[in-house]
Amino acid sequence: MIGAGRHLAAIAVAFTLGIAPTLAPIQAQTNYPERPVKIIVPIGPGGSYDLVGRALADVLSKRSGQSFFVENKPGAGTVVGTQAAAQSASDGYTLMVGGLSNMAFNSALYANLAYDPLRDFIPVAMVYRFGYVMVGRKDLPQADVRAIVAAAKDKPGSITVATAGVGTGQQLVAAAFMKAAGVKLLEVPYKSSPQAFTDLLAGRVDLFFDSIAAGLPYVQSEQARGIAVLSSKRSRLAPDVPTMSEAGVTGLDVDSWLAIVVPAKTPPAVVAKLRGDIRAVLPELAERFEKTGGEVWDKPEGLEAFVAAEHASWTKLIRDAGIKLD
Repeated sequence: MIGAGRHLAAIAVAFTLGIAPTLAPIQAQTNYPERPVKIIVPIGPGGSYDLVGRALADVLSKRSGQSFFVENKPGAGTVVGTQAAAQSASDGYTLMVGGLSNMAFNSALYANLAYDPLRDFIPVAMVYRFGYVMVGRKDLPQADVRAIVAAAKDKPGSITVATAGVGTGQQLVAAAFMKAAGVKLLEVPYKSSPQAFTDLLAGRVDLFFDSIAAGLPYVQSEQARGIAVLSSKRSRLAPDVPTMSEAGVTGLDVDSWLAIVVPAKTPPAVVAKLRGDIRAVLPELAERFEKTGGEVWDKPEGLEAFVAAEHASWTKLIRDAGIKLD
């Protein structure tokens, strides 16, 4: 009883001195996670968001000895799952895969979005990035970017570009190219990337922008022409395909990225623990990600500022282009 009394007295002194508020974060840092952790993927199974969510769930479960599991929540693009994550408890037991769609595009695409990507989430760790490639039909007369730009400036709308749906990355990357190059291409809308590629290979459309993983198999099989990648460096999977900067269009270094985010007000100690654990397991995912045409992207510094800058630049581009979903 004497020991218990001294312990209670110590706690009372701690509260008096304002020390007690530090006890919860210390405990969280030591014990987290103590139960299964859900990773919301705001799309259906398949695709890059799902790839990242499941890969991380696998390696984090092994590292922590606690279950990390994926819950797919598709709907309205990435809106339904992202809104559900924003409304989840801020306790570290609900994570979400965040990327350009739900953290940058949606604010401009939807007039009445029910969540704010900058206010409602804390970026924990960058995980994955992949580039885009401009692919042309194999018999396109213009063999490189300079020729395409020249033809488009000479006759605006004479060159067609496929898009894979309003507000998709494929459409917005095409819009970014048109803005950077100062040209107007004639957009031909499709409901999906495979449909767009079908018509590209048949010669019914001139250009298409898609992920390197999706586009390069057609280039490597010589069914289509790889014209330029939009990343800052050439892809190791297609070292002969130049970057846009090398091809004459500057200011168009576009990478799609995926990160883990948590609801706002998640305790700092939990965020720090998660960040450390994720960064520790990323090397285990390098080979798996490279097979998809992407790469592990560990960005330890300035993550919140980076996400805010991406949000601002894509919001401006989307609004300038007049692209809306409601």
